[in-house]
Amino acid sequence: MIRYETVVKGENYKNGMMQIKGEGERAAKEENIFRYYSTNEEALKQKIADLDNKIQEVMLNDTSLFSADMKLLENQIDEKIENINQITDSAKLTEYKKEISSLVTKKAQIAGDLSPKGSYLNQLIEERKTYEGQLNSGAEYVKAPTSGIVSYKVDGLESQLTPDNFSSLSKEYLESLDLKTGKIVATSEESGKVINNFACYIVTVSSSAEAKQAQVGQKVKVRLSSNTEIPAEITNLINENEEVAIILKIEKQIEELINYRKISFDLIWWDTSGLKVPNQAIVEADNLKYVVRNRAGYLSKILVKVKKQGEKYSILQPYDTEELKELGFSNEEIINYKKISLYDEILLNPNLENLE
Repeated sequence: MIRYETVVKGENYKNGMMQIKGEGERAAKEENIFRYYSTNEEALKQKIADLDNKIQEVMLNDTSLFSADMKLLENQIDEKIENINQITDSAKLTEYKKEISSLVTKKAQIAGDLSPKGSYLNQLIEERKTYEGQLNSGAEYVKAPTSGIVSYKVDGLESQLTPDNFSSLSKEYLESLDLKTGKIVATSEESGKVINNFACYIVTVSSSAEAKQAQVGQKVKVRLSSNTEIPAEITNLINENEEVAIILKIEKQIEELINYRKISFDLIWWDTSGLKVPNQAIVEADNLKYVVRNRAGYLSKILVKVKKQGEKYSILQPYDTEELKELGFSNEEIINYKKISLYDEILLNPNLENLE
């Protein structure tokens, strides 16, 4: 997979990181996507948690602190706590915990305003503010340099496999990367990246007749291992002896592909409906195509329309009335026109002599 990807990494990467935007989420330019933990963060968090317990205990024992705003915050906290058990996404769980912490902080601030100046409660609140300030000042936030999809699956190839380097993507170079098909890129604990969510590219090498006849701008389809078919466009062709490196541009299902660097897929050159018949069963006479049908030993020459022909098989359809008229068939010939149908037995390498 080839993408426009920008890796972002801060100064404090050895401290460990916390995702603000989860894997596959979209971020706007300059939006915080993750942060590195501050020095002594766990100790500071524990001190803040201990103070929260003390503050909560004081507020529960002092009924004079009751207010409509306090009651509203309590209801919101209770609702969040009740819903948190139903959340399975780690990023959303972290966000929920942050919201609960924010509500608790607001509740404490209101209680501090209602409490007499210099009281024990105010002392606890001020102490909490000090620790919270240390926590926030020591953390390093990393912003998205551009808008796009956030990912933490960094493999070090982001600057090499880019749409700006198509000319260097030879088969030999791609094989030297030793990529494993279907292997999920490992999640980094030190950096993240922002991926252009409008397009990504796949390069494949083929020696098929279709590949050798392919043209830039040609529309094809890619069938993923999930059987999902997505449209693609050929943007570049690189000829290598008897093979062609084909670069395909994809503008859909990009989120599904960001986990991988190398995938297995089928390239669908054309798509049409009809009956699939071996090319050996088709013969030509008077610039028209025929097959020979065997029904209970009776052989019939059947005129067919070849919708699409591949290396080994063709897709056939019967002619309709208007098409037969254009070919010069009489009304009687059109009425007696025999059509090929599903389950017909067709001869390989047939001989049209003495057949009607």
